[in-house]
Amino acid sequence: MTHSSADDRSTVTGRRRIAFAVHTDSGRLPGLPTLLRSLALTNPGVCEDVVVLHPGLPDSSFDALRRLHPRVVTRRAGSRLDVFRLPGYDTVIALSPAMVVLGDIGELLRMRRGVGAVPQPWCDGEGREGRAVRADGLLVVQRADVDEATAARLAAADGGGWETALGGVLRPLDARYDFLSRRLHDDTPVPDHVAVLHFTGPFDEAGYGPAAGARRRFEMGDEEFRAAYCALPGEKHPDLLAHLAPPLLEARPSLDLARTVADGYRRQGRYDEAVDVLAPVVGDRLDAPRCQETLGVCLMALSRYDEAEARLLLAAASPDVAPRAFAQLARLAWLCGREEDAHAYARDGLEADPTDSGCHAWYVRTRPEGARERPEPVAAGDQLAHVALFAEGRENAGDKVLPEAVRMCFDTDTGPARWYGQPVHRLVDEAALERLNARRGVIVGGGGLFLPDTSPNGNSHWQWNVPDGVLARLTAPLAVFAVGYNVFDGQLYRRGRFAESLRVLVERSAFFGLRNHGSIERVRELLPVGLRDRVRYQPCPTTVARHLIPGWLDPVERTDTVLVNCAYDRAGLRFGHDYADFLAQLATALRGLRERADVRYAAHMPADERFVHDLRREHGLSLPVEPLYDLTNDGIRDLYRRSRLVIGMRGHAGMIPFGCGTPILSLVSHPKLAYFLSDIGREEWGLSVHDRDLGPRLLERAAAVLDDHPAAVADVHGAQEFLWETTRSNLGELRETFGRA
Repeated sequence: MTHSSADDRSTVTGRRRIAFAVHTDSGRLPGLPTLLRSLALTNPGVCEDVVVLHPGLPDSSFDALRRLHPRVVTRRAGSRLDVFRLPGYDTVIALSPAMVVLGDIGELLRMRRGVGAVPQPWCDGEGREGRAVRADGLLVVQRADVDEATAARLAAADGGGWETALGGVLRPLDARYDFLSRRLHDDTPVPDHVAVLHFTGPFDEAGYGPAAGARRRFEMGDEEFRAAYCALPGEKHPDLLAHLAPPLLEARPSLDLARTVADGYRRQGRYDEAVDVLAPVVGDRLDAPRCQETLGVCLMALSRYDEAEARLLLAAASPDVAPRAFAQLARLAWLCGREEDAHAYARDGLEADPTDSGCHAWYVRTRPEGARERPEPVAAGDQLAHVALFAEGRENAGDKVLPEAVRMCFDTDTGPARWYGQPVHRLVDEAALERLNARRGVIVGGGGLFLPDTSPNGNSHWQWNVPDGVLARLTAPLAVFAVGYNVFDGQLYRRGRFAESLRVLVERSAFFGLRNHGSIERVRELLPVGLRDRVRYQPCPTTVARHLIPGWLDPVERTDTVLVNCAYDRAGLRFGHDYADFLAQLATALRGLRERADVRYAAHMPADERFVHDLRREHGLSLPVEPLYDLTNDGIRDLYRRSRLVIGMRGHAGMIPFGCGTPILSLVSHPKLAYFLSDIGREEWGLSVHDRDLGPRLLERAAAVLDDHPAAVADVHGAQEFLWETTRSNLGELRETFGRA
């Protein structure tokens, strides 16, 4: 089985790397399994590395821990002081084998500054009292705040007086995060608010019955622990679920558990394993519609369309599941080029639930040609085929502008007379191959098509749904144009099938141009040495719109507007545990900017508007919304062209305004934004969404743009020149490839 591996570009995005760390020896090691079980059962949505620091214990000593958690990392260490200088992590939450977790620790994961610790009360026999940070206490270490001098003071403290050694970096925590068991003498009950209970004596010490009972809740065998985790209500981390549920399924097979395991695999993109788990236990049962639905979706992601359709039809027999199942059936039929069937399935779904948005979208998209404007027939040999993501309705505004920008590179006529559109997600079968081969050339792009999960398929493992054997028989000249490697920092995906499809694609292409050098580097890593030099640089054409659009005029005057954009797809990968801090930082910056300009929100799709709602609810700040998803392409460009500054998180919320000559600042939550800024030599235009000082830094840089706006615009124009010269050179070569119609 080919396992998934995570893409790691945290050095590019600034994504915070977090770990739990525990220092132990052979005597305290038996307490660690109880700690790990308590962490998982009280915080089921949390799965960070657990670094076990030890003096040199045999590796087999940690096997019991590995059965409980998928991300156990062992490192040799001289003392607990190593938690302050743990390489590879930005935030380290130091625990102890004498602890159990009893409640939510989200606040600790969200901490951004200093060293968090609970100053514990003490008194001596002479009546003196005070508070001290225990050397074995819970710590939340921000490694950036622990300099060499602080580390030296901690080492010199020799296990005592850490509050003095930490000095100004100490951030006192509430006692509930390191609640000492000695406070519970005389069998005092454990307070409900305690999040971490720290035993200062034996676990079964007399007089501490309630504390011992709290710990005993987590003393259980592996199978009992797995069952307890899987039975928890609410959201569970997919990595933990995929680690704990499969062994339980082997021991206690059941339909519900099989669906739980399969759903965990599905969330990780492990569709083949999901099918292997679910198919044998589901059979043709009509009393398990949700299982049939999950199985159908996973089969569709593997491009096993006939099997998927059968499963989804079984799911659709249930009134509760029917609307979702029919929406998936409509999508499946559309992927296979069966427009009439897709329309019929969408209609069936609307009959089951007239309010279902998924079925409505497919009903509109697949309505018969007679209800839409029918293009004039043209000779296939006069057209270029264009394989791309063609956004419709209220879908992503960037995906509407991009295909037109690609076509502008080759022809002033971007309509159906000169272009044959092949949706990138639609299966390229024999009939589709024949249509592509009838054209004078095929252009694939642009956009972030090298991505496994937007519309997964088993044929290529990226967005173009084309089997290798079909691609090898493409006879029309092929150009991959301004495509991006779009995998998120920390995203799991399986490289094997993708790498093989990529090899066939590069071999078959007359031109293979990627939109940034970061993508070029990542794709070359996946190719055989002999093919790597064929990967070229071709900027996204949206970045040179001023040079592509006939009659373009730069604005003589601009509105006094600053546009802001955020994105929420894959929010966990974008923000990690830092969303609340990001929101607070943006509130700070935008309050300052509103004194200088009319700040408005540019929503590329309806889901982007979550930022406006969150900002108003959490910080009392309201922004007017510009719904770009409702505008024409000219309208989108005009709005960006007339603005003074755009602060964007989406890739095309930076590239489109840049291409229109408008200054930009990028909120970097994905490597592609940093890659683009690196290509144009303007890395300072990017700010990580994880930056602890994002608010003041963003305000400072935005103010600098507004203070000398003509210079900022000139800087954009200058940065465009290299992109335009590169594009012009590539287009000259491609005109020879495709010939002139």
